[in-house]
Amino acid sequence: MTPKRRDFLRTLSLAAVAASTVPGTHVPSVAAEPTGLSRRSPFRLGLVTYNLAKDWDVPTLLKNCSATGFEGVELRTTHRHGVEVTLNPQARAEVRRRFADSPVELMGLGSAFDYHTPDPAKLRADIAATKEYIVLAHDVGASGVKVRPNGLPKEVPVEKTLEQIGTSLLELGGFAKDHGQVIRLEVHGSGTSLLPHVQTIMNHARHPNVGVCWNSNQTDLEGEGLEANFRRVQDRIVSVHLRDLYLDEYPWSRLFRLLSDSGFRGYTMAEIGESPDPIRVMRYFRALWLTQQGLG
Repeated sequence: MTPKRRDFLRTLSLAAVAASTVPGTHVPSVAAEPTGLSRRSPFRLGLVTYNLAKDWDVPTLLKNCSATGFEGVELRTTHRHGVEVTLNPQARAEVRRRFADSPVELMGLGSAFDYHTPDPAKLRADIAATKEYIVLAHDVGASGVKVRPNGLPKEVPVEKTLEQIGTSLLELGGFAKDHGQVIRLEVHGSGTSLLPHVQTIMNHARHPNVGVCWNSNQTDLEGEGLEANFRRVQDRIVSVHLRDLYLDEYPWSRLFRLLSDSGFRGYTMAEIGESPDPIRVMRYFRALWLTQQGLG
């Protein structure tokens, strides 16, 4: 583990301890040790509701994840689970209770907020909406919120847009800390998914409660290649999104080795397509997940 990553995780751990003193606060599990069926792996296996589980309500999510060895879920906004900012306090408490009573963790909420717009009013509105989502995440027992960059406006210099995204995340990091949450910036968007740009964004967002959600894009392989691009952000990675692991266009075993060597011990989340037989797909995914780590 690199010194920077060790310091980053230590800061997150201290933030988690501080948050745990607030009644009802869920402690972030960025570096949590694996449990249950994935104990053989240094990572934890989770599911993003986009797209396989987009039509599942919360009880179905809990049932299917429990049956297939998936330890956590990230609830993408607008899906049938219904965990949205419109929930009243009683409904939020019920979501928290359902997850607390199950072996499945509510790893996080997946938003579609981004901060690249050149319109100052829209930017402030997006930041305010993200803060509402952070409060929701706290209330339902999640440990963080996924956000994203989503493009580079042609009329604005690239460096200015990257700085704007980063300073927005810096503000949100402070708000997230007050609510025991972590902001997870997905490596996403045309231009903004390039790792040199993500590195620049994160240099402007130096807050212990802001990290990177590695998204397993083909752009990870551009420029100097996977290893060099991974090193740009390895000390800030707090979660990982995975595509179908049978795709040989992406070097999955190399990614898992880099994650392990960097000291990452968090969630790797399956973000995969719909299927008429989702339970079978999830079981196969878990088997491939272990195999790509050399554990199958």
